[in-house]
Amino acid sequence: MGACMALCSLASCASCLCGSAPCLLCGCCPSSNNSTVTRLVFSFFLLLGTFVSAIMIFPGMETQLRKIPGFCQGGSTIPGFENQFDCDVIVGYKSVYRICFAMTCFFFLFFIIMLRVRSSKDPRASLQNGFWFFKFLILVGIMVGAFFITDPVFHTVWYYFGLLGSLLFIIIQLILLIDFAHSWNKAWVGKAEDNDNKCWYAGLLSFTFLFYALAFTAIVLFYHYYTRSDDCTEHKVIISLNLIFCVIVSIVSILPNVQEAQPYSGLLQASLISLYTMYVTWSALTNNPNRKCNPSLLSLVSNVSTTSPSSEPPPGQLQWWDAQSVVGLLIFFLCTIYASIRSSTNTQVNKLLQTEEGGGEAGENVGQDGVRRAVDNEEDGVTYNYSAFHFHLALASLYIMMTLTNWYLPDTTTQAMRSSMPAVWVKVCSSWLGLSLYLWTLVAPLIFPDRDFN
Repeated sequence: MGACMALCSLASCASCLCGSAPCLLCGCCPSSNNSTVTRLVFSFFLLLGTFVSAIMIFPGMETQLRKIPGFCQGGSTIPGFENQFDCDVIVGYKSVYRICFAMTCFFFLFFIIMLRVRSSKDPRASLQNGFWFFKFLILVGIMVGAFFITDPVFHTVWYYFGLLGSLLFIIIQLILLIDFAHSWNKAWVGKAEDNDNKCWYAGLLSFTFLFYALAFTAIVLFYHYYTRSDDCTEHKVIISLNLIFCVIVSIVSILPNVQEAQPYSGLLQASLISLYTMYVTWSALTNNPNRKCNPSLLSLVSNVSTTSPSSEPPPGQLQWWDAQSVVGLLIFFLCTIYASIRSSTNTQVNKLLQTEEGGGEAGENVGQDGVRRAVDNEEDGVTYNYSAFHFHLALASLYIMMTLTNWYLPDTTTQAMRSSMPAVWVKVCSSWLGLSLYLWTLVAPLIFPDRDFN
């Protein structure tokens, strides 16, 4: 009987894949908004593609990937480039490029289709909120087709697309962090004032101190490990500038005029932004092709000397992961989930992310079969911009591609992967743009006092 009930449930779910988002909730799930369920399912598609991409660079997968025509010929290395190209490494990176290319095309297609959708009454809204099985088939079909791309220039061209998309996505991640920190600070301050409980203030102070302590520790480690007294001038400039910029935004966030215009602005937001800036700085430093200024994490732990003037690691030693990539994936995962379920109270962030406040409350919507359904809360107007959401996911796909491949640049001559300075400056510029954006959210109410920034 239990097996029959399970089969019936699976059949019901299969039929729902062709239906709308309200049908996706099971009987044990709480009622939710249609818009939230849709964003979660699309985010699941992105995370599923990320998982598959990560599998492609796992050790052991290269044996199967080498069988794909055009990926590798002549065994584990390409004849003539035995000392420059390790097929066991490169095939995984090529697979990641193709899978992320497919995801980017999939989400960009929906970005085009969903332009100017105003409410769920638009016929295109049913395509946004339903037909999940067919959308999954389209995504898989594009992925399969991407593996038939044999043009050697593809990887280099798509690398620069990845650089630009990742630059924009890092800024979006910073916007989400600003939103999260703002909501966090407002919630805890509100609880402290309503309950007259100082413990909430102590909690905010503790996290603020922790974030600043971690950021300061990172600065010290950067100067110690990623600079040399006679070299690494770029690293010294990058680290020093980002330290100065973080100090500036921290001071501005607590100025009396800023506090008067934005009572919930404070050091919690500035500390979290500073810590994230240090992460982006670390990620940039690890992409410097000069190995003298860029010691690997393994060498730091094992105290192995990295003063060799060689600009690239020995053949076959390209890592399929590193610490900054793991941290980047974790931040990406948290930001993606938060973007799917967020209901911001920050008007400035809502305008930047093309969303609206609240979006309606999910009430009880129970069908005749007793199963809870998602509430269609977009009949009067969408609660988020469909096109902007898909554009965000397309950028996220490019960011995943760059993160999983360590931001290495494909070399069309040797078919190898190597570090590059463009990746360094893209990350550095993204940190500066992000800090500038946060600074703008602080001073905008003072520059334009006639506008409503509440």
